[in-house]
Amino acid sequence: MNIEDKTFVAIDYRLSLDSGEEIDRSPDGKPLGFVTGTGRILPGLEKELMGMAAGDSARVTLEAEDAYGEVNENLFRDVPVSEFSKDVELKEGKAFRAQSARGPVTVTIARVNDDETVTIDLNHPMAGKRLHFELKVVEVREPLAGEIVEEPAGCACGPEGGDGCGSGAGSGCACG
Repeated sequence: MNIEDKTFVAIDYRLSLDSGEEIDRSPDGKPLGFVTGTGRILPGLEKELMGMAAGDSARVTLEAEDAYGEVNENLFRDVPVSEFSKDVELKEGKAFRAQSARGPVTVTIARVNDDETVTIDLNHPMAGKRLHFELKVVEVREPLAGEIVEEPAGCACGPEGGDGCGSGAGSGCACG
């Protein structure tokens, strides 16, 4: 059976950046399972998987615009230091989870401006990055009852271990 829309797929994968740094991988013996067409993985990756069958392997490179998008300068905000808990170390590059109206988001401190404000970056941590996947299709089958769960418009952020939102992604999700 080949991968098509609304097919259950399980893949083993390794995700890395241009530098070769590994960002995420499926745990040994625990492939990532999802149903295509439900918004659970990056649309660009899903497109590359179409037509593949169990046992197929591939190397897939996604440009930023096909992954988590380019860095959006409108997602940088100056925030008063008083908005942060006293126990949070405010230093450039520090990432933490925050709650937004759309759910949890990863926030990164882009700059510590002075004692009064910091600039935070609300872009997805993988925004602006080319992603390299090494993958193997482990299973392809018809989905079982209850496996087809549509994500709200572009949600299901990921990758796990990257931003902690969960596996898969969507360009409009609350993580970025």
